[in-house]
Amino acid sequence: MMTNKQQTMDRPILIVDDEPEILLAVDTTLRMAGMDNIITISDARDVIRQMERQIPCLMILDLNMPHINGGRLLKIVRKTYPRIPVIILTGAIDVDTAVKCMKIGAMDYVVKPVEEGRLLSAVKQALAYEDLENKFQDSPASDLFSQIKNPTAFAHIITQDKKMHSVFHYIEAIAPSSQPVLIFGETGVGKELIGQSIHTLSERKGKLVVVNVAGLDDNVFSDTLFGHVQGAFTGAQKTRQGLIEQAAGGTLFLDEIGDLALTSQVKLLRLLQEREYLPLGSDKIKYSDARIITSTNLNLWALEKKGTFRKDLIYRLSTHTLTLPPLRERLLDLPLLLDRFICKAANELDKPVPDIPKTLIEQIETYPFKGNIRELKSMVYDAISRYRNGPITADLFKVLDTSGSEAGQKDNNQSFSLPTLKEASRELVEKAMKQTGGNQSAAAGILGISQQALSKRLQKLKFEKPD
Repeated sequence: MMTNKQQTMDRPILIVDDEPEILLAVDTTLRMAGMDNIITISDARDVIRQMERQIPCLMILDLNMPHINGGRLLKIVRKTYPRIPVIILTGAIDVDTAVKCMKIGAMDYVVKPVEEGRLLSAVKQALAYEDLENKFQDSPASDLFSQIKNPTAFAHIITQDKKMHSVFHYIEAIAPSSQPVLIFGETGVGKELIGQSIHTLSERKGKLVVVNVAGLDDNVFSDTLFGHVQGAFTGAQKTRQGLIEQAAGGTLFLDEIGDLALTSQVKLLRLLQEREYLPLGSDKIKYSDARIITSTNLNLWALEKKGTFRKDLIYRLSTHTLTLPPLRERLLDLPLLLDRFICKAANELDKPVPDIPKTLIEQIETYPFKGNIRELKSMVYDAISRYRNGPITADLFKVLDTSGSEAGQKDNNQSFSLPTLKEASRELVEKAMKQTGGNQSAAAGILGISQQALSKRLQKLKFEKPD
């Protein structure tokens, strides 16, 4: 009989099967063998969401399920959680498919109807596989993720990107500090999500309070953050506490800090230096113990040179600093995010969950995503709103659809001349640079050449006249 010690105590076994009788049989067999940390899931669409909440020590996965089949789900799991052992459940006629699944990462398979001894043998081998750490040492991203002490604090962030895992390590190191954190990153990269992780790991007893300061004039900023006393201004009929007071003992997250007015910057600087502030209309100083996290998509030092941002405030805000990579530099995350948003949108819009063809992923990977993850999510929701059936295709994504372009409307019988190699080369380089917003590293990746080679080509194009 298997003991509880053989199962990782703080991580459950995840059983995924759309047949209730199979779920019950497997669950019962494992519990009778002494394993009681078990989660059963009958809808494959709920698997990733559950794994984001709590990473299992083992997954037992049915192959034939509606919405997302087991083979596709296995690929998603393997990319995101490469160290989790997976046992496939399959019918006798699907043994060949199960073997193929083993080739892409499954540890073992068990044929239905499930034979108790065979199941326990497979599970025991998976749980006793103590050298899983060594198995994936060659994967830097996996190794980085395995070293994260509190993965649940990042469960709401979908990524297998090495840069993001490095950010997670940095956050774990600075989380206990009470000093300010400044987060840089383009629009839509998930700066607020990172702020949530920092607050969670800080174990501060107060709340996380988020406010976007963009567009706030000094009076509105002061009233929003510091509050006011009764009679402070026309309409101030009663005293109101500000957000800084609501964040007492917790964290205050100020988004778009680069847009803060200079007069408001002086008040924020005082709050950071002296931990004190004045509600509007009051002469009684109040003190705050809230931690300050700020974020921006702007270059604060460039703003300082223009005279629109205080140098001393930058120094105070940036005790701890981190930068989030844009989505175009996290291409390994694109399929995971795409699948997550498609499943979520289909559920919310009461649509069937479509398969995602490889060609669609390849097309999306060339898109620059200036709005990053937020833009991808919007694109997916718009596409699913118009989706009917079959695999989801590029024509449902407006930014990818070229069917209405001049090229797409040309008469198929019309003849036209091909560009020269020089013209084609110039066009490819210019298009890649445009799609990536001038990012040479990303453009070189699209073109399949080194950044140095692209840089030389760009220099050459400056002196070449178009044919």
